Amino acid sequence: MKTALSIAGSDCSGGAGIQADLKTFSAHGVFGMTVITSVVAENTFRVTDYQDISPDIIEKQIDDIFDDIPPDAVKIGMLSCCEAMLAVAKKLRERKPKNIVVDPVMYAKNGSPLMEESAIGTLISEVVPLADLITPNIPEAEKMIGTEIKSHEDMRKAAKLIHAMGCSAVVVKGGHIKGDAVDILFDGKNYFEYPAPRVDTKHTHGTGCTFSSAIASNLALGYSVNEAVKKAKEYINAAINHAPKLGKGNGPTHHFYQLYMKAGL
Repeated sequence: MKTALSIAGSDCSGGAGIQADLKTFSAHGVFGMTVITSVVAENTFRVTDYQDISPDIIEKQIDDIFDDIPPDAVKIGMLSCCEAMLAVAKKLRERKPKNIVVDPVMYAKNGSPLMEESAIGTLISEVVPLADLITPNIPEAEKMIGTEIKSHEDMRKAAKLIHAMGCSAVVVKGGHIKGDAVDILFDGKNYFEYPAPRVDTKHTHGTGCTFSSAIASNLALGYSVNEAVKKAKEYINAAINHAPKLGKGNGPTHHFYQLYMKAGL
């Protein structure tokens, strides 16, 4: 069985963070493991607070996983502060895993900040160069490049600028631009586009976490970056289209929709 590791925050409401990542890994037939970086008190309509895990415990979690079950892919999510970023980057440089997918989580779906503004520079200098793929949405990409993104052409330019920061490939997610939801991948040579009709729903909690962990799952399974992104796009679209409509705010997606359909549930 292939394995994947999520290094991310914990969402007690189960729709995002390591909870979403584990569900996504399982839906792809991949054995999932976690390194918790922050514990977030949140639900579908608010983030009440979060508490960061100490860098020492982050490093020890990573060591214990790699000493026993080395992952075939690593997904990195919420790293709220410089200290967490430095701890993760240190251990990944030591362990040199393949298939590192970075989701630069900066905000919750309701707009609450999940990354210190002062840590963005550390993200760019320490974490981005380790990534085989980074998956920013429009607001995250804008923070990284310091420029507004208003069109698909702007997304292509942003992907190229982020690629120059040292990662192997970039997917800029287009969910914040009007019209169809078009994600754009740049691998250093070529651009690939992944269009999908926009779903009229508020139930999109954890979509970035789910999308990036689906990509990591597909990379662990041996797919190319292009195929991994394509399959992840199909997976997240189905999860959004069949969201269980839970919660008072932006509800979670349905991570196991395809399995439920096969089981007749």
